[in-house]
Amino acid sequence: MKVVVLVSGGMDSVTALYRAAQEHDVVAGLSFDYGSKHNHREIPFGKMHCDLLGVPHRLVPLPFMNELFESDLLQSGGAIPEGHYEAENMKQTVVPFRNGILLSIAAGFAESVGAEGLVIAAHSGDHAIYPDCREEFMKPMAEAITAGTYADLEVLRPFIHLRKEGIAALGASLGIDFSLTWSCYKGGEIHCGKCGTCVERKEAFEKAGLEDPTEYEGEPEQG
Repeated sequence: MKVVVLVSGGMDSVTALYRAAQEHDVVAGLSFDYGSKHNHREIPFGKMHCDLLGVPHRLVPLPFMNELFESDLLQSGGAIPEGHYEAENMKQTVVPFRNGILLSIAAGFAESVGAEGLVIAAHSGDHAIYPDCREEFMKPMAEAITAGTYADLEVLRPFIHLRKEGIAALGASLGIDFSLTWSCYKGGEIHCGKCGTCVERKEAFEKAGLEDPTEYEGEPEQG
């Protein structure tokens, strides 16, 4: 199947890209710059992995989301909260209907380039705070995309029932260098180690029994 992969440059989407490259004909990797505090850190990794796989990379700028939407994940929002993903304060990082918007754009692009499917790396660990990562959203959204395209585009969500440690284990088996991915929402020079996505990243490697290659603030550099 010819597919387009939504690839941010994080652990999940990069793993989805490599898996898709094994199973499908990946005609493009699609990244979105919607004004998050960490887009400038993660998107270059998304492009890097596309280049390594020989996959065309396309970047879609969406400045209106930063201008119009309310979220601390955005440059226009407040400080990134610290703590576990499942903590109440992490809901401040939700960008309203983000996946609905990204999937809609990706569907139009995919049909335009002759693809038959979209791949998105939403996983079960996201469900605690992100309503547009849950299967209750993904299933009807996928049905709408299929119904609304001449190509009957299929939305593939291979990780929807998988937790982050499962993705880490899969990525390791595919030979992915996770040091060449980005998670931290703060978007600094190195991972902060304290925001929800950093905490989740640490847990994923630990639970998967893998060495964490990430450099975090306040910790000795590994090597």
